[in-house]
Amino acid sequence: MRSLHIIYKYCSLLFAALQFIVALPVVAQNNASPVRIPFGKTRFIKYDLKTGLMNVYKNNEAVFSNVYAEVKIDERLTSSKDYKKRTYTETAISNGLGKGEKYIIKLTGPDLPEMDLIFYTYPNREYFLIETEIKGDHLQSNYMAPFSGSFKAVPRDARTLFVPFDNDTFIGYNAKPFNDTLRNVSAEVGAVYDNDSRRGIVVGSIEHGLWKTGVLTASTKDGIDSVKVWSGYTAAEITRDKMPHGIIRGATLKSALIFVGCFDDWRHGLEEYGKANRIADPPYIFNWTNPTPVGWNSWGVIQDKLTLDKALKVVDFFADSLAGFRTGNTAFIDLDSYWDNMLHGGMSGDFSKLKEFAGYCMKKGLQPGVYWAPFTDWGYKNGADRLAEGGNYKFGDMWTKVAGGYHDLDGARALDPTHPGTKQRIAFMIKKLRDCGFKMIKIDFLGHAAIESTRFYDTTVTTGMQAYRKGMEFLLDQLSNQMLVYAAISPGLATGRYAHMRRIACDAFKSINDTKYTLNSLNYGWWQTYLYNYIDADHVVLSTEKEGANRARILSAIITGTFITGDDFSINGHWSAVAKSMYQNPEILKIIKNGKAFEPVEGNTGSGAAEMFTRKIGNDFYLAVFNYADKPKVFPIDLKRLGLPSEKKYTVSEIFSGNKDVLEINVDAASAELYKFSY
Repeated sequence: MRSLHIIYKYCSLLFAALQFIVALPVVAQNNASPVRIPFGKTRFIKYDLKTGLMNVYKNNEAVFSNVYAEVKIDERLTSSKDYKKRTYTETAISNGLGKGEKYIIKLTGPDLPEMDLIFYTYPNREYFLIETEIKGDHLQSNYMAPFSGSFKAVPRDARTLFVPFDNDTFIGYNAKPFNDTLRNVSAEVGAVYDNDSRRGIVVGSIEHGLWKTGVLTASTKDGIDSVKVWSGYTAAEITRDKMPHGIIRGATLKSALIFVGCFDDWRHGLEEYGKANRIADPPYIFNWTNPTPVGWNSWGVIQDKLTLDKALKVVDFFADSLAGFRTGNTAFIDLDSYWDNMLHGGMSGDFSKLKEFAGYCMKKGLQPGVYWAPFTDWGYKNGADRLAEGGNYKFGDMWTKVAGGYHDLDGARALDPTHPGTKQRIAFMIKKLRDCGFKMIKIDFLGHAAIESTRFYDTTVTTGMQAYRKGMEFLLDQLSNQMLVYAAISPGLATGRYAHMRRIACDAFKSINDTKYTLNSLNYGWWQTYLYNYIDADHVVLSTEKEGANRARILSAIITGTFITGDDFSINGHWSAVAKSMYQNPEILKIIKNGKAFEPVEGNTGSGAAEMFTRKIGNDFYLAVFNYADKPKVFPIDLKRLGLPSEKKYTVSEIFSGNKDVLEINVDAASAELYKFSY
């Protein structure tokens, strides 16, 4: 037995040694030939250990050239080109993105902190990931740019995409013509592409817990197009910050992880980017496995006139007249702002009417929803000495400190997410709402929690995104997996960890122009359908608009992914009959159950919106067509452009009218149609 034990021990040691040998990295020095780093099928990076520059190739053609990294340490700007010695190591990795390789280029030199350029590559991914690390003593920085260089000029209908940081102040996306004088700074992610061929590049951050990221694309008259992706971006009109990005400190400083890809179709590239975000920075919130949410929100029409009587009548309408408007066995009836009209004695008073509402919803087979903005003080003009709910702190103690004073936006003042008073207030309010029996919460004005500050209460937090993560995680801890979470005004990418649903654009109501505004955000932000469980087009209001405008508004919600209505169903009106006839259409409900956003056909609409969006569901192919003009329009159909095999014969039906064997795509003025292609 003893000899067997010795043999077993020897074999175990040998196996461990072999594992160590297999894991030993490959090392190359400066005098080696350029390092070739493959990714995808026909793509590779060539890094020159002598110059510190790299090129990125697709099919042996350089897409990016002379790329370098740069960081600012204690106000000193240091580039990867400044170093004299460069070595690299290569090791195998396996993570959520699959099996791949990790390459570390180590740069050292006199009077310079060590700089590491770290690449993550995968044979089945058409992109790679890159980050920069700086190592030394007592370092501090608020600027780290892992990827800066030039790229091959885009031919024909060249576009550079502006992506907003949030969905506040009616901001929109913009696919700008990429001419020889353009400089475009996009938040978190950018894309440059030829709309004709659809070939393009996508670059952006897939981590949002520490840094805000900027993507600069620029074109010059000499024909050199440049790109830079950096951690440490702020701009008053985009990130809402009126001060520089917060400073990070330590012996090791790391940039955000950056996604870099070159694609045959820019739309596929942005979808891959969205998916990579969800993998690299997984949701903190529980996964939603119930059917696609549908329902109603009071802000559409009732707004500040909200009462218990009105809310109960809406419940009755959904239970009795819209019983077929379901994706599962229920719908959500959501009380937006001004639900405190139902309280007696304020936020610390009597919540019995809210509890009555929630119970009535459940009795009628519906799910009660509520609204709150956890990081804002709406009464700040009434003074700093007001006592905040849930504790002994005054609101003035909790206000976020910024350069010049405090952060005010949308009529509200930001609260420091790390302050114990803010936390006590959140815990107090969420417990009240949970005790009432609410099953859904719409959280709003979340961007107030992401603002840069001169000093957070928690001194370990030095950036707005760190504060945002702390605040959102604390909020979700209080919700304790008890509610569907819907984010309204909020950072677009950072909120993916914390919400099941997110509004794609803010406060659209009923007109064809409202619909066009919503569809601008869908046109260039549809790929967020892979970052969240669902994206949402905001409340659908019918009011007394004509049938065409109603169709367009309804369709804008259907193709975004969920369907939240907003009319005053506590009284009878034109909207009631339209809702009964259109919301319960089985074909429409089939699309909503799928829950994924439609994809734009075109990406050259600037700050406007495309007219056509598509989605394949099972064996059916759907085409949504919008006519924003004041005259009817016939739309020519290019099957190849739509993504349909041209050799097949299709039968086309129109969903709203029920017309079969449609021969021509003809849409009335200020209207929309939904077509199904079958073969």
